[in-house]
Amino acid sequence: MNFAEFGGPDVLQLIDAEEPHAGPGQIRIAVRAAGVNPVDWRIREGQVLGAHPIELPAGVGLDASGVVDEVGEGVEGVEVGDHVFGEGSSTYAEFAVLSAWARMPEGLTFEEAAGYPSVVETALRIIREVGVQPGQTLLVSGASGGVGSAVLQIARDRGITVIGTAGAANQDYLRSLGALAATYGEGWVERVRQIGHVDAALDLAGSGVIRELVELTGDPQKVISIADLAAPELGVRFSGVAGSVPEALAEAADLISRGKLHIPVEKSYTLAEASAAHIDSQAGHTRGRRVMVV
Repeated sequence: MNFAEFGGPDVLQLIDAEEPHAGPGQIRIAVRAAGVNPVDWRIREGQVLGAHPIELPAGVGLDASGVVDEVGEGVEGVEVGDHVFGEGSSTYAEFAVLSAWARMPEGLTFEEAAGYPSVVETALRIIREVGVQPGQTLLVSGASGGVGSAVLQIARDRGITVIGTAGAANQDYLRSLGALAATYGEGWVERVRQIGHVDAALDLAGSGVIRELVELTGDPQKVISIADLAAPELGVRFSGVAGSVPEALAEAADLISRGKLHIPVEKSYTLAEASAAHIDSQAGHTRGRRVMVV
């Protein structure tokens, strides 16, 4: 799957491409599933070239799970045939090269595993960057998607109280992940205030709530956005550059193995349905993750 120009979902094309090969420090996998992330369509639109510089035509996708079939020079601890999940490039494909990976935890399906890499890295990074501590309360705006699902569970595992906002249909889902839930819409700030004091906040949906999050925390330094490119205009940090993906994958595998992290797959798509996957991702209202099955 690739695109030759920036634009809408219609620029995506399913093509026959040359097989990639693992370079030094990389592995190649036979892809079984690929994660569908908002960053995928943001890159396709040309939005985030600073963090992910690309040359056109370009492939699509960063996350994947699959079976190792090629090991690059200098790589140790992984062998052909191992089941792994991780992050690389052009993962909406039959074969993909990964630059960071971990063994899939026991009992995880390929579809489930593909939904974790970027999501968990992002969740761990923004929890760290916003500076919320055990015993404090974190507000998560747009909490029912992949990153939100990870943030809620990781924060709760660290002894942080979490208030999550989402649509009415996802209130029980947020509660099932240990969050105190509030609905979007008129009056949502007051509904959050009735739940309790907010020490820090995360904007995951980019729904124009930065001013309100600053108001609730009392400090723009206590708010992080991963979805509103205009956030810095209000003194709020936009976090878009990944930290250590190998460390995040190791922590994800540990959390999953301990039963502390589970992100459901809301919907799966075939490669031929990539445009539909991007349309659905951009529309939001996800509960958990969307993945591409190869």
